[in-house]
Amino acid sequence: MTEIVRVPLSLREIRLNRTASYLRYGAIINGILAVGILLIGALAGINMPDLFTTTANITLMRYSGTADTALIIVMLIALANLSALLVLMIGVLAQEFWSPLAIWLVVAVNSYLLVVYGFIPALITILAASAAGLTAMMNLSAFRINPLMLKELRERMRGARAFVVMSVYLALMSAFAVLIFLIESNNSSATSVTGALGRNVFRGIIGLQLLLIVFIAPAFTAGAISSERERKTYDLLQITLLPKPSFVIGKLESALSYIFLLLLAAIPLQSMAFLFGGVTQDELIVAFVILVVTAIMLGTLGMYFSTTVDRTLTASVRAYTITFALTVGLPLVLGLVISILNQLFIVDQVNV
Repeated sequence: MTEIVRVPLSLREIRLNRTASYLRYGAIINGILAVGILLIGALAGINMPDLFTTTANITLMRYSGTADTALIIVMLIALANLSALLVLMIGVLAQEFWSPLAIWLVVAVNSYLLVVYGFIPALITILAASAAGLTAMMNLSAFRINPLMLKELRERMRGARAFVVMSVYLALMSAFAVLIFLIESNNSSATSVTGALGRNVFRGIIGLQLLLIVFIAPAFTAGAISSERERKTYDLLQITLLPKPSFVIGKLESALSYIFLLLLAAIPLQSMAFLFGGVTQDELIVAFVILVVTAIMLGTLGMYFSTTVDRTLTASVRAYTITFALTVGLPLVLGLVISILNQLFIVDQVNV
């Protein structure tokens, strides 16, 4: 019977695991906080309305809005911190170069929320991320640019496919923007053409970008790992000195980097809306953030199925099924539920 020999961890590995543990504990506590806020909302809706206001005043002290809005904000920030800490944990285990800087960025953002808005739960993330950041600073030499990501990017950009995809992408965006301009300029009066035209062009471009990301992001990541298995090259990656998380992170980074390049290339088209007015700089930034978050979410979804399924076709089908369920099915279901609830509310009002 073969005996498994456990190799003792080096000092570098111990520090990396400790850094990841701090981030994991912070993520767990933020998850518990989000669930607690949800339970408080349920209890307040049943028979404890004062609990709503008290919790809002404690968790978000300097917010001047309503208590229910404050608790929603607290829950969303807690979920955002949960996601950020989990991503940082994987980045630390993969020894990504951006991990230490991103840890301190999370600390800075939560410190800002604590000072400006009185977001008391930010202390959880600040303590966890600060402990992780200090531990990571002791071992900065362990973090480096992912070599697998560099390899994938070089292979992707050397061929003509990357430039063809970008050209077709920008051509579609430009044609759609011109089409919206022609339609709106003919339908709008001379006094209102500028503001309305700018808003409609901006919405059309963002909507088309979002639609293209829904199709592109899962396609770029669904075959990242499964294609290595199909080509019988996955075992070659495993015998390298890279840690296992680096395989997944490197593949994901290479795919998302190209998607981010597509988003950046379309910013001049979005900026055309400024020529007609009706769009602010904040709206442009928020729209870009939404596109980036959507690309990361769908890309990660495709990567998940690529790691759990042996065939690329199966991974792609599952990734697109979940993608369309989230982007099309879920809004339809929510709209149907809201419509039914509104009808019931109207009936109750009439009966009263």
